[in-house]
Amino acid sequence: MLNYLWAFMILGGIIYGTLTGNIASVTTVTLDSSKEAVTLCITMLGIMSLWTGLMQVAKAVGIIDRLTKLLRPVLKLLFPDIPKGHVVNEYIASNMIANLLGLGWAATPMGLKAMGELKKLNHDSDIASSDMCTFLIINISSLQLIPVNIIAYRTQYQSVNPTQILGAAIVTTCFSTMVGVVFSIIARKVSRKG
Repeated sequence: MLNYLWAFMILGGIIYGTLTGNIASVTTVTLDSSKEAVTLCITMLGIMSLWTGLMQVAKAVGIIDRLTKLLRPVLKLLFPDIPKGHVVNEYIASNMIANLLGLGWAATPMGLKAMGELKKLNHDSDIASSDMCTFLIINISSLQLIPVNIIAYRTQYQSVNPTQILGAAIVTTCFSTMVGVVFSIIARKVSRKG
């Protein structure tokens, strides 16, 4: 559905530009935007590579394992149906840690592995389990102490103070995560009653 929406907007813009005699402007903006998109992708690729590498170093030296142990009470509260020693706990913890540090791209591989393991625990059902829904909600709300990606975007576009948004980002993501956790706990209890 989203592909159709994008196609409609692109075609609509081209048709409108042609009918109003602004097709040259549409062409210029399209080429300039393409150049800017490539530049931004290269910048973000460097940042993503750096932080993904740092996450791998943290995993190799045992930092991720220690943080996973610290997160066990939280994981047990949020995901009561997951067996204690299951590998999905490590994937979920790694994803949460990466998101906490604002490394959304570094969190993605662990998030995909976590969903794969959660699906196996759900007997490969096409219907999402409560744990899968909870993980998705927590992942999307993503409590962040350092919003690295947003700071990188602001730096790329020559912001005078790219880190100015730190306070607002922490408050906003704390609130969204808190709401997500409360919703997940209530939804789990309601689904068990029904």
